[in-house]
Amino acid sequence: MHEVTLIQGILLFIMAVICGIDMWLEGTYIFRPIIVGTLTGLILGDVKTGVMAGGLAELAFAGLTAVGGTQPPNSVLAGVMTSAIAITTGKDPKLALALALPFSLLMQYVILFFYSSFAFFMAKLDKYAEEGDTKGFARINWLTMSIVGLTYGIIVFLCTYAAQGPMRDLVERMPEWLTTGFSVAGGILPAIGFAMLLRIMMKVELIPYFIFGFVFVCFIPFGNVLPVAALGTAFALFEFFKQKNSVQAQPAAAIKDEEDYSDGI
Repeated sequence: MHEVTLIQGILLFIMAVICGIDMWLEGTYIFRPIIVGTLTGLILGDVKTGVMAGGLAELAFAGLTAVGGTQPPNSVLAGVMTSAIAITTGKDPKLALALALPFSLLMQYVILFFYSSFAFFMAKLDKYAEEGDTKGFARINWLTMSIVGLTYGIIVFLCTYAAQGPMRDLVERMPEWLTTGFSVAGGILPAIGFAMLLRIMMKVELIPYFIFGFVFVCFIPFGNVLPVAALGTAFALFEFFKQKNSVQAQPAAAIKDEEDYSDGI
């Protein structure tokens, strides 16, 4: 078990502010659970558990994407709390992932509240746009972005530092059947998240790669996932260059057809 110190709580606050703003802007994608979980593990002094917990949360949230006004469970809180719970309680990351979901749902509703309440600024922004007041427009954007970032930081600080005692007591007092159930649920979530992602991205012509990768992972023993990453990179490069050559061949074919048509005339 690990106790979160005040300094670590402040560092988590700063990290959450940065990641929260990045998620709001979708700028550098450091808000993804695998990165947030790794950073949390680095701050709390257990990078290995942070990477494992973040990777597990990343798989679970791989297929969840905000579309229009919809907002899925928050990936930043999922990454932070999965790693923090796993490190501070010493429990399996699968159990920690299941216990992190309420925090993720909490932040989901907070963001939805911001989506609604920030509509108050629209009339002001329209006025600034008509007047060409770029400074006023920028002030409101900085204000709303700061509110979102600080909210992320405050919630993460309260959940990881202020509430660590009750969280630890809750996990320790759980009966074995309940913790087993949470662990099973946490183990299923990554499979569901990956299945949702495949439903969106999977194309018929890519199924052979999927089957090959499945057989490679399940039936060929290796010490780490680096061979899988290298194989995936090779497949991705093969498809990239194949698509690139196909696109380049289309204009040449069109020009040839035009020349044949002109010769016929």
